[in-house]
Amino acid sequence: MSRADRAVLGAYGAAVCAAAYGSMKLAQALGANALADKDPLPPELRERLLARDPLFVASHWVLAGAAVVGVVVALAAVRPWGAAVPRRLLLVVAWGLGIFMIARSVGVLGFGFVGDGLLLAGVRPPPVEHAALARDLARWDLLLWSPFFLLWGICWTATGRGLAARAPARG
Repeated sequence: MSRADRAVLGAYGAAVCAAAYGSMKLAQALGANALADKDPLPPELRERLLARDPLFVASHWVLAGAAVVGVVVALAAVRPWGAAVPRRLLLVVAWGLGIFMIARSVGVLGFGFVGDGLLLAGVRPPPVEHAALARDLARWDLLLWSPFFLLWGICWTATGRGLAARAPARG
């Protein structure tokens, strides 16, 4: 598969991931559970999330809107109408989101394969008062969220690589 083909596949993959994530956040904003109880949050924030605290409802609307923007940006990287968007902006967004999502999936940001693995292996002890919940959320993060963010991040970086390869030569 050529680099251009990988970039197109990455852009469409990023758009699909953004649409899936945005759909979930929209459902949560409208009152559905939609995996909200599987969100790896500290217990006090998790309770506020599940109680539909107005701040969390507002954040779901913002994230749903950001996901729509993500779909548009991903498609702008490979569709003809995207030529109207500055390439440098697309590059910054694609690489920035790709690196952020891969870092999140690996565990640099506290969640991810490393943190969840350490918690489930007993190397990093969970909070005593919430040990069962912490283990349950770590399993969900390890099996669902971290792979999802890794895939999404890989799609964004493939998009960024394709954009960089297509950048006009200077000289």
